[in-house]
Amino acid sequence: MSIPLNIRPTGEAKKTDEELIEEINRLRKEKNAVILAHYYQDPKIQDLADFVGDSLDLSRKAAATDADVIVFCGVRFMAEVAKILSPDKKVILPDMDAGCSLEDSCPPEDFAEFRKKYPDHLCLTYINCSAAVKALSDIIVTSSNAEYIINQIPEDQPLILAPDRHLGAYLAKKSGRDMVLWPGSCIVHERFSEQELIKLKAKHPDAPVAAHPECPEHILRHADHVGSTSSILKFVLENDAQKFIIATEPHIIHQMEKNAPGKTFIGAPGADGECNCNDCPFMALNTLEKLAACMENLSPEIHVDEETRQKALAPLNKMLEMSPPVPRDQRPPTSGRAY
Repeated sequence: MSIPLNIRPTGEAKKTDEELIEEINRLRKEKNAVILAHYYQDPKIQDLADFVGDSLDLSRKAAATDADVIVFCGVRFMAEVAKILSPDKKVILPDMDAGCSLEDSCPPEDFAEFRKKYPDHLCLTYINCSAAVKALSDIIVTSSNAEYIINQIPEDQPLILAPDRHLGAYLAKKSGRDMVLWPGSCIVHERFSEQELIKLKAKHPDAPVAAHPECPEHILRHADHVGSTSSILKFVLENDAQKFIIATEPHIIHQMEKNAPGKTFIGAPGADGECNCNDCPFMALNTLEKLAACMENLSPEIHVDEETRQKALAPLNKMLEMSPPVPRDQRPPTSGRAY
């Protein structure tokens, strides 16, 4: 018997956002799960998360909870970090295809051969990489602590920085150190147009530019502030200006608007003069529908074999040992909900 086109079989009707959020909240309690959302996630996911923030900060917060399940709304390498730090917790990701162009640019087997060419170099690896690459590294760094860590390393110690060449070039300039750089980059931050940014600055001369160090140097040279997503958020909240141009993935603007509703935030443009081309396609793979499904099925699940986990944990711990302490009153807002 044929089914009329305007009638869906039972159970196949598309759920509304409100219904999905209700289901997610039910599953969060049933599964004793904590939901983490990176700043680059869809605002709907940010607003229902237990914690919103940078990837490492989120993993550390999750490790400190008594949750049995970590639901990481971000990309695969972030969920791997959560698993490395919380091996006894089940870690799930709404879409296993949510990867990262930086991770993709640095295959572990190629990186292992690359390291052999520089046996005397200390390898600083940006956290945006796979667990297997972390396992081949000496110290993991983030965009917020890399300069601080580099300044603790003797000047005569040669360095490798991977996989982001733009972050590496920025840190080399800031620290005055020569570094061997892996030639990776972030597709989101490479899409910003210097020409269009100059035009936008001319239209809004009173708007400071805040940029992530994954941007190329020709974008960073126009920035009034360069820093991690958390650093950018802190900058715009504390600065007296009422208008800002933001050169990073534009979903961070949701947190800015929530915490500073009287200010105006403008996404830095791409080559066509628009900023929508700078949405991260990998982050966008996570949706409310996929979030509800992964919590119902506890899948896709992140697995890291124990040998790789232990090898990757060592440079992560080294980073934590060398990172600056962050006073509680200086941390940007990260909390979404508390359950």
